[in-house]
Amino acid sequence: MSERAANPGSSPGQVLDDRFRAAVGALTPALDRAAEEDFAPGISGATLLELFEAQATSRQLDLAARQLGASKRGYYSIGSSGHEGNAALGVALRVTDPALLHYRSGAFFVQRTRQVPGLDPIRDVLLGVVAAAADPISGGRHKVFGSKPAAIIPQTSTIASHLPRAVGLAFAIDRAARLGVSSEWPSDAVVLCSFGDASANHSTAAGAINAAIHTARQGVPLPILFLCEDNGIGISVPTPADWIQQAYGSRPGLEYFGADGCDPIDALTTSTAAAAWVREHRKPAFLHMRTVRLMGHAGSDVEAAYRRPADIAADLLRDPVTATARLLVAAGVATPTEVLERYDDIAHRVTRTAELVWREPKLASATAVMAPLAPSRPALVRADVLRTGQLAASPANDAARPDPAPAMTSQTSHARQASSPNDIGPSAAAASDAAGRGTPTHVGTTQADTSLDATTTAASAPRVAPATASANSGAGSDDSLTLGQAINRTLASLLARDPDVLVFGEDVGRKGGVYGVTKGLQKQFGKRRVFDTLLDEQSVLGTALGTALAGFVPIPEIQYLAYVHNAADQLRGEAATLSFFSHGRYHNPMVVRIAGYAYQKGFGGHFHNDNSIAALRDIPGLVIASPARADDAAALLRTCVSAARVDGRVCIYLEPIALYHTRDLHEPGDNAWLATPSDTDHVEIGRARIYGDGTDLTIVTFANGVPMSLRVARRLADRGIRPRVLDLRWLSPLPLDDLLRHARATGRVLIADETRHSGGVSVSVCAALIDAGFDGHIARVTSEDTFIPLGPAADTVLLDEAKIETAAGKLLAQ
Repeated sequence: MSERAANPGSSPGQVLDDRFRAAVGALTPALDRAAEEDFAPGISGATLLELFEAQATSRQLDLAARQLGASKRGYYSIGSSGHEGNAALGVALRVTDPALLHYRSGAFFVQRTRQVPGLDPIRDVLLGVVAAAADPISGGRHKVFGSKPAAIIPQTSTIASHLPRAVGLAFAIDRAARLGVSSEWPSDAVVLCSFGDASANHSTAAGAINAAIHTARQGVPLPILFLCEDNGIGISVPTPADWIQQAYGSRPGLEYFGADGCDPIDALTTSTAAAAWVREHRKPAFLHMRTVRLMGHAGSDVEAAYRRPADIAADLLRDPVTATARLLVAAGVATPTEVLERYDDIAHRVTRTAELVWREPKLASATAVMAPLAPSRPALVRADVLRTGQLAASPANDAARPDPAPAMTSQTSHARQASSPNDIGPSAAAASDAAGRGTPTHVGTTQADTSLDATTTAASAPRVAPATASANSGAGSDDSLTLGQAINRTLASLLARDPDVLVFGEDVGRKGGVYGVTKGLQKQFGKRRVFDTLLDEQSVLGTALGTALAGFVPIPEIQYLAYVHNAADQLRGEAATLSFFSHGRYHNPMVVRIAGYAYQKGFGGHFHNDNSIAALRDIPGLVIASPARADDAAALLRTCVSAARVDGRVCIYLEPIALYHTRDLHEPGDNAWLATPSDTDHVEIGRARIYGDGTDLTIVTFANGVPMSLRVARRLADRGIRPRVLDLRWLSPLPLDDLLRHARATGRVLIADETRHSGGVSVSVCAALIDAGFDGHIARVTSEDTFIPLGPAADTVLLDEAKIETAAGKLLAQ
């Protein structure tokens, strides 16, 4: 060992580097052997040299990251040292096999990308370390292992959150082939998903692996290789030596392979066997690769503070890079001098590249940082909504698919640019009592090439007019529908038109949904396109995330709003971040249907009557639609599906349970809440709907608040007060232009918000008005800050018409 390595003041990186050089320098050369000659079954000297190249490159990248951090030029130092045995998977798998990687799978990344012409793993990794805008995968937003040309889907460091997506992708590969949906993945591809031993204990990992076994048990192909890189410690918490094998080594339906990642022959042989088994059997397998962790958890981690010196020293003796070098020399493939020359050459290339890349420009504006969050091409979305035939090209190559890093606008700017002062044109006759009667005018609704503004007169209009001016059926007509029926019919229409659409969730297939919203769809379109999932929201959303990567536009259902919190990280940590951390090169086109809100009669309690959506509205880039009427339900759903397909948007479609089967608005039997959806309606994201044009008061609301507010508006109109009711329809992004215009039209705004007082939608509406300079009067009335109890007690904490009317009276008195 060198003097520097023996020096207690040496950094962990210096110690590790010097130990390697000393160990190799002390080896005795063996008889020469041709690189092409096999010295183990299927393993030649050339293969071993290739493995060493990847391992040594990964090691030098770790050392460079530490040095860049120490000089304040780098920002990420979680390394892969000790895990370099995972490069064996880069040898065993094909470049076209999708990989979702653990943050210590650096050697795999190097080995995979070296096989793709034009890629430079050294430069690519270091660009990420220094957060350079030129980073080819994240654009300087985060250090991730990802590469579109190398089929490596970038993952963040949220623990185990990528496993449900990986399972969904494995499911989707065969499903796409069977349905004839074009996908970028070969039909015989194997999905690699790597993670650590600590992550294997996370409920997300346990649930995903269970879902894989559960799915395969039913005869559904699921070609996934779970790679557990077990270094025996999670930051500072030890993993029992036999725990991973005990937990996963004898599970029926999960083929188990064990390998020593510090033994290159064992790592290569076992990795090749595991990959071949999955490819042949199309079933899940678990590869337990024993590794060590060298240099601590990250650059700032001083592992001597919590690990015994003997344990640290024992790990150093198992250094996989040294083990591969030792084998090269012992087998006669290279001399110690040749190994060190290769190592030095790699170190020089890494050092030289590091010196260049730290000078690269960084993201310098909020606009640049946020660019991939909310891609918006409204003209293409509109064209896709109005399209009457099937997709002109295969989904994977269709012009309607998101481009890598397309020109993008933020949600807010799109919402503000979408409207114009001439979007609303109710006739004078209708305007006098439109709000009181519930007659809508249509902000941002289009059919074919015409902007449709309602112009029905008070004399001829039903209590609630159809969604389009061309519709000739009013409330109660033969083709008018409830909100639930409209969703069902629209889903059927989308399934019939577009082969890339899938509908799935708990009980959506055979039962047709708890509320019958998906009734008949499985019988009509088959079990491969409309199917039931196991009872696990993480797996439901993981299936959506995976199928979205394989050419589908998934429409998963979360049975109740309260249940989405079981899987919120699949939306926040996975769905919303993929385009952000891939600079728009990967997307999650999906529309998540969620039955939500309160006001159910006869079936309640907190978990079936949740009214909190703050956790959803806080997620950057998420689109949230919430229809109140049948015609809006159809139009908004079509827009969401097309926005997903065209721009890769992640859309939440919140369905008010209490309005699913509502028919009446004012009196029993009036059928005034029925409407006739059109197959060509389109509502732009961020556009509201206005009822009436009263000049005394604007009631801003959504979902269940819309019919409540319309009934209040009618009573106010009977008292000579002229209100208008604005249905937001989009809760993210908010319809800012429409909101501000109608606020200024009356000078008084009452927000009727059925969500909670703290963190509810009304908080953002108030802030938006104030930020825009609205100087009129603002008030809000909400539900209470509480969970919703069972039975009549619920009425004491929820927004109701009496509270809206009382608040309106107070505001009008100002």
